[in-house]
Amino acid sequence: MNTVGQIERLTQNRIVRLFRDELKYTYLGNWEDRTNNSNIEEELLTNYLAKKGYSPTLITKALYEIRVTANNYNESLYTNNKNIYKLLRYGVQVKAKAGENYEPVKLIDWKEPEENDFAIAEEVTIQGNREKRPDIVLYVNGIALGVLELKRSTVSIGDGIRQSIVNQQKEFIGSFFSTVQFVLAGNNTEGLSYGTIGTPEKFFLKWKEDVEDVSCLPLDKYLLKICNKKRLIEIIYDFVLFDGGIKKLPRAHQYFGTKAAQEHIRRREGGIIWHTHGSGKSIVMVLLAKWILEN
Repeated sequence: MNTVGQIERLTQNRIVRLFRDELKYTYLGNWEDRTNNSNIEEELLTNYLAKKGYSPTLITKALYEIRVTANNYNESLYTNNKNIYKLLRYGVQVKAKAGENYEPVKLIDWKEPEENDFAIAEEVTIQGNREKRPDIVLYVNGIALGVLELKRSTVSIGDGIRQSIVNQQKEFIGSFFSTVQFVLAGNNTEGLSYGTIGTPEKFFLKWKEDVEDVSCLPLDKYLLKICNKKRLIEIIYDFVLFDGGIKKLPRAHQYFGTKAAQEHIRRREGGIIWHTHGSGKSIVMVLLAKWILEN
């Protein structure tokens, strides 16, 4: 391995340890030579659903529905991702026998984040139209919800972002991204950028939040914030928007502003969220209105 490769490998090793030791994700291994890698690891998802008490029949039917939805080659990545998101959020409607009522098989426990199975795999080789290998994939209950590309300090995060954007094309491994909610890229100097499927490079975001541990590298400290189990589940559940063909995630101030407003509403109090020009008022209004409607 050359020196450049060694530097990137050291960073990746550290981030794997961070997920395993600090964020408490299960480490699934290096999947470079594994031949059947998928965005829906059916054995892991089956184990989770069985643990939740679903019957083998319901599990088999739910797996079929999510598989078909994720791999609808007649639809765009945006449409497939949106349809998968509905299954993630509301459950897969199935019935055990003809004539029985439909019931939801819930793929994620949104109310109790710690009850889900969080895991990572590295060097995940995907056999698409062209083989690609994301550095780290985040799985929840066997479903790929995040992809992280890492670069050495002297290489811009933009390279990692463009790598994931290319990978989303049909000519490469676009179908793998049908379940993905977070597209992440980082290095030790610039820190972490995040977007979602279809996000252009110029619209990738930086998470801004006070962090007590100033000795922590920027990449590490914001992975600890975004990929915290409770927060990751919360953002996916309450802060994802599909808006006229564009999927959107919140900026940090939109997330914290909406959460603060939620607390006021719970107390049946009014209030003001102060905004500046271009800070995303419309998205905050939609996020908050959506939350009010549901709660």
